Amino acid sequence: MLQGFKDFIMRGNIVDLAVAVVIGTAFAKVVEVVVGSLITPLLNAMGGAEARGLGFEVISGNPATYMDFAAIINALIVFLLTALVVYFVIVVPMNKVNTRMGFGVAADEAPAEDVALLTEIRDLLARGNR
Repeated sequence: MLQGFKDFIMRGNIVDLAVAVVIGTAFAKVVEVVVGSLITPLLNAMGGAEARGLGFEVISGNPATYMDFAAIINALIVFLLTALVVYFVIVVPMNKVNTRMGFGVAADEAPAEDVALLTEIRDLLARGNR
């Protein structure tokens, strides 16, 4: 009973999903703060000294129509960094553990008798046609 539970838990997709959700959520906030504190000011500086950042107002003088390209770039950076960390910290080590434990590795089985016989016939015919 415990062995079945262990096999169920150690199945890569369940562990990967659970850990990715927890770590990804926590790490996304950290990356979001770092990107927002470091990269956003740099992107906003590209807009010039008089601009509010990397973007523009669709209707001049109406701040509600401001299109903030820095926020879009920040969101992409946060996503990519989070995915990168989850991959290298969670997925790669879990795949190594699964490989070492033999999960996902198919055992080499001998072919069935009829397949072996047909293979032998094919090989004999191939030799006879030369």
